[in-house]
Amino acid sequence: MAQEIFVVDNSNKLISKLRKVFKQEKEFKLKNIEDVKLEEALNGIPSLIMIDEENIDMDIIELCKKIRMDEDNSITPIMVVSNTPKKEHKMNILKECVEYVIEKPIDKECVYYTIKNLLRLVNTNRRVSPLTGLPGNVQIHAELKKRLLSKKTFAVLYLDLDNFKAYNDVYGFLKGDELIKYTASAIVRNVHDTSSTENFVGHIGGDDFIAIVDNDSYENICQNIILEFSHGISAYYSEEDMEKGYLEVPNRKSIMEQFPITSLSIGVVVVDRGHYANILEIGEVGAQVKHLAKAALGNTYVINRRKKNFN
Repeated sequence: MAQEIFVVDNSNKLISKLRKVFKQEKEFKLKNIEDVKLEEALNGIPSLIMIDEENIDMDIIELCKKIRMDEDNSITPIMVVSNTPKKEHKMNILKECVEYVIEKPIDKECVYYTIKNLLRLVNTNRRVSPLTGLPGNVQIHAELKKRLLSKKTFAVLYLDLDNFKAYNDVYGFLKGDELIKYTASAIVRNVHDTSSTENFVGHIGGDDFIAIVDNDSYENICQNIILEFSHGISAYYSEEDMEKGYLEVPNRKSIMEQFPITSLSIGVVVVDRGHYANILEIGEVGAQVKHLAKAALGNTYVINRRKKNFN
């Protein structure tokens, strides 16, 4: 997926230099932004913001504060290119949680590797799940907002495990973690096994996952995820439990209850252009369709109000 860099510069001089530096890099998308239009542009949630202090009309400190106060860009790295060599000035900028201050004239090679390494670090840190290595809620929300702004139709898959607590109670948290990692790998493998380079997988937390995929591929992806998951789940159970088809777990009153083998439920929301105002509305519909999937036995996916079963 392309990483978008906003270059705040009213003169277009800085972006012209940067385009020459990154002319061979297809993964970076440079976009020039005038300072007066930055607030609106921040809705795009870039990977990095560069500011040419010399060629903006706003005060650099106030501009950096405005970026940091924007909830969606609270962790977006900022790099300021300054023509003021005074240490006090640079320190005032850095105190506003700006990651880098680079003096002019800029060294093209130094800027190139600084940007590449900074974005690599940010992408690593945004993968907040140490268990699965997948992006967490900050990046999930950012991806959803970007897709809404793109005005294109896409599909959101909400996935979680059924009867996972019972599995943890019987097999323990370490085995439970292994099952979550297996689930993550099955999702990632099938979501990215398409021609699209824009598909996205995130780990909401626990046994909850999310995928954002192209509109024309979501049903095949659901089927393939379920097929792989159902084929591999037996490796995480004893032969005896798989033969029985359930686990026995005592409830709070010490009465034994039976829980089926862990299965996977997927709720799919097809996001048509202009149909959803924000990501909260998508989440509400996602919760509804996932609830329908979880109400069915076995591995199931539900697309809006249409249900498919694979038992």
